[in-house]
Amino acid sequence: MRELPVPDFYRPEHARVWSYQPDQPQLLREAHRWRSELGVRTAANDRKRVHLLLVDLQRDFCFPEGALFVGGRSGDGAIRDNDRIVRFLYRNLESISDITYTLDSHVPHQIFFPSFWVHADGGAVDPGRTVRAEEVRSGALRPNPEVAWWLCDGNTEWLRREALHYCEELERQGKYELFLWPLHCLMGGDGHALAGVIQEARLFHAWVRGADAFVELKGMNPLTENYSVFSPEVRTHHDGRSLAERNVELIDAMLSVDALLIAGQASSHCVKSSLEDLLFEIDRRDRALADRVYVLVDCMSAVTVRDPERPGELAYDFTGEAEEAFERFQKAGMHLVRSTEPMSEWPGFDRHSNG
Repeated sequence: MRELPVPDFYRPEHARVWSYQPDQPQLLREAHRWRSELGVRTAANDRKRVHLLLVDLQRDFCFPEGALFVGGRSGDGAIRDNDRIVRFLYRNLESISDITYTLDSHVPHQIFFPSFWVHADGGAVDPGRTVRAEEVRSGALRPNPEVAWWLCDGNTEWLRREALHYCEELERQGKYELFLWPLHCLMGGDGHALAGVIQEARLFHAWVRGADAFVELKGMNPLTENYSVFSPEVRTHHDGRSLAERNVELIDAMLSVDALLIAGQASSHCVKSSLEDLLFEIDRRDRALADRVYVLVDCMSAVTVRDPERPGELAYDFTGEAEEAFERFQKAGMHLVRSTEPMSEWPGFDRHSNG
């Protein structure tokens, strides 16, 4: 496994710029030159498949201008994470066979958005709060009746039961309560797009290695959250019918590779939930598969929310939940690694790689 130099065109300051986009024709020319001068083989010739799963590296999560910036405790977490991710990718371009990019993808009215809810008197609901089953049961909060005509043929009582069932299921599972997030990653908007330096690295890897650069959309169902790449939070309607399914095809693809590397945003939510679902499937199939999973812990940050009334303080900090979960993943056999370490020094990686 040889490490390659970071290309001259990469500028770390671009990781801080919301509007940055690569010069695609120039990037294609650079990719051809890079492959020729360094003699980089195409991914089709890899003896083993090393797959990098990059979770939700979108503008709305990656920049302070975004609707839901993942700043972490440092305040600029996702910005630094993206710089480390692309440097890691460029250095290990020849070792990484395939990359899947997930995109959190939302429509204007979803159960975790304030637009989905109204107070008992019909007044608007603000983001940044939880919705508890008791509030729905009592009528203190109710689904916005204006969405019922297209979502359930105008049946507002059906929609109320659906919302109550959803909150009850989340509370029964004990993982999350329903939290109303700011509107983010709306399809067709600028915040839905990959951060520019990620898109640049995506295209460069695809053109140098002849790789697919596959994009997986998630989160479009109005009636369920989809933190995990692999499964929605609730999969049934209130009447027992199927609401959404696990992404079995993606699970199969990720568990069929020789080594799976995972990075992205946020460690406390979408990455954590994805790893929990992956570990559930590993336990069901073969516990030894956990040894193939490498989590780049310095390439992700936890969701934090600054307190507007107390400068420098956090109103919400999910870092602890992420750290606790990652300890469980490590005990289960997954590897917690850092992007700055040579992959050849990762525990057991020589068994899974093309080195």
